[in-house]
Amino acid sequence: MTQAQSPRDPDRFRMGPTRISTLVVAGLAAAAVAWLLISAFYYEVAPNLPWLPVVTLATLAVLEGYAAVNTRNRIERRPGRGAVNPLLAARLVVLAKASALAGAIFAGFYAGLTGWLFVERTNAAMDDRPAAGAGLLASLALMGAGLWLERACRVPEQEDEEDRPPPGDRESRPGQR
Repeated sequence: MTQAQSPRDPDRFRMGPTRISTLVVAGLAAAAVAWLLISAFYYEVAPNLPWLPVVTLATLAVLEGYAAVNTRNRIERRPGRGAVNPLLAARLVVLAKASALAGAIFAGFYAGLTGWLFVERTNAAMDDRPAAGAGLLASLALMGAGLWLERACRVPEQEDEEDRPPPGDRESRPGQR
């Protein structure tokens, strides 16, 4: 075992940013499963695609987008905004990561469904295309909002103490020599 793989390494459980490759793989797997399921069971199970999941995904995307803007403003301590509670920020990051992954899975599912519906030439398939397309857009919006919220929860880079000039150092002040 290398030192990076050591069981005593404290960073091995550290949470990092969501990888786009993870989202792409999850979306492609969901698209494949959706294509297989819908081609086998479409005419027996689903007479009309419901709009409720589309509305739910879109609402979640809007709420997470609002949370991203609000959280970023609070982390940057903009005027009129209080400081963000670190535990709340950690919870928002977990929500963001889960939403990005769920959005990718739903986007893959709706992409597979939409692709299959555009291949089919029946009236039932044509009637379901708007709901499937809207579901794909809402899923992509949720994935984007999750990634945005995750990015909004990052703490801005700050100078180290040793990089800052001493308060009385005249040479370090801009405009004075």
